[in-house]
Amino acid sequence: MQIVDWKPEYSEEFKNMNIHWLEEFFWVEPHDEDVLGDPKKHIIDPGGMIFFVKEIDKIIGCVALMKIENNIFELTKMAVKPKHRGKKIGQQLMQHTLDFARNEGWDRLIIYSNRKLENAIHLYRKYGFIEIPIEKNNPYSRGDIKMVLNLS
Repeated sequence: MQIVDWKPEYSEEFKNMNIHWLEEFFWVEPHDEDVLGDPKKHIIDPGGMIFFVKEIDKIIGCVALMKIENNIFELTKMAVKPKHRGKKIGQQLMQHTLDFARNEGWDRLIIYSNRKLENAIHLYRKYGFIEIPIEKNNPYSRGDIKMVLNLS
């Protein structure tokens, strides 16, 4: 298993993993459709990054860092294929992502999530994210918690 950087040929896997995850737990929102439909435009070109977990020749997980403003990025679109869950892949993705963000000299990461995702919230807290007030017009109607990790 290895963590690899985004390549255009992984776009369809990125979209499919995230749509599957969203439909499993919530629903796909217009903001999701935009980002997942063109990750290069919405994530990569503005200065973000997408990482993938690759096992032999198969993509089994992903996470994205989407630029919010200078040195502030949203950690988003983290998904692991169902049959690979429970193997600490999310933790490996999280550590890789935090190392990358720190190496880039970014100031902080934010996460929008939902309190029913107890395992995810536990993971975020384990890595130092703390809850902050969520704005009324946050990008996701399913979002009911916002967390931040100061990197500097």
